[in-house]
Amino acid sequence: MRILVIEDEKKIASFIKRGLTEQNYTVDVAGDGEDGLYLAEINPYDLIVLDIMLPGKDGFAVCQTLRRQNITTPILMLTARDDLRDKVFGLDSGADDYLTKPFAFAEFLARVRVLLRRHGGNKSTTLRVADLELDQLTHQVSRAGKSIDLTPTEYALLEYLMLNHGQVVTRTMLSEHVWNQDFDSFSNVINVYVNYVRKKVDADFDVKLIHSVRGAGYMLKE
Repeated sequence: MRILVIEDEKKIASFIKRGLTEQNYTVDVAGDGEDGLYLAEINPYDLIVLDIMLPGKDGFAVCQTLRRQNITTPILMLTARDDLRDKVFGLDSGADDYLTKPFAFAEFLARVRVLLRRHGGNKSTTLRVADLELDQLTHQVSRAGKSIDLTPTEYALLEYLMLNHGQVVTRTMLSEHVWNQDFDSFSNVINVYVNYVRKKVDADFDVKLIHSVRGAGYMLKE
């Protein structure tokens, strides 16, 4: 899952990015409204964490602009402005949720998970394909009851394949959702990591789940 954090306070942005990264999310950060709007327009994010008081263009304006452009990415407004009128205006501007600072990070993560599940149309935290299971809450992965240890990048890659099981996932799609904006899409890193995951998921089983689709990308299917 790829998340955009639009926050001008560097310490808060760094704190949020570190916490989300530790939960295996891929995170981009923008320090003002204009840059945040630009990134949200050109990249397919799964969630946007949006501060209100931003230089250049405030969070309300960013949210309204995205919704006018029919960009439906879930938006979690995160701000020190706790006035009820601000909350109502934020939600009316198109935000999906509103959390005031200071906040407990556990609650923040819970709200992130709810928005991602709601947007994906999935109320369960467990993804299943054949005998492969991935718990998005605990990040535990197993196949036929056997635990599989994955690095954060391997986990993010497998999660995206499972979310799109039965469909071809291109290298571009993987680069956009598993790696951040600094990723070099012309490198062979994607092939390397797919092979890492394939060995851990398929090596000990007769039935292979991760398949290469010649000239297109990869597919996870039964």
